Amino acid sequence: QVQLVESGGDLVQHGGSLRLSCAASGRFFKINIWGWYRQAPGKQRELVARVTSGGATNYADAVQGRFAISRDSAKDTVYLQMNSLKPEDTAVYYCYANIYSFNLGSVDYWGQGTQVTVSS
Repeated sequence: QVQLVESGGDLVQHGGSLRLSCAASGRFFKINIWGWYRQAPGKQRELVARVTSGGATNYADAVQGRFAISRDSAKDTVYLQMNSLKPEDTAVYYCYANIYSFNLGSVDYWGQGTQVTVSS
């Protein structure tokens, strides 16, 4: 059973920084794609950033230049460094991974979510 466990959400002031972490556990062969999504109250879940196994990244326009996604393959962990945070970044942040295992093939997994609140 593959699980994604997030950490790092917190209350931070406008202009501050946070780093989110997400670790994958369980038996699998390869993590194809890591991603971070967020969902603010009353809004749909949206992509924030993602990184492929080859290292290619893409970001939502709203966070480009402020957020950085990175991964540590040895630790099966992905990070989201968030700088220059704004109140509109307030949301529950979800870790996502597309993971390949021999018995299941490629499957999408989600973390439980971590709250990020940016005060004005």
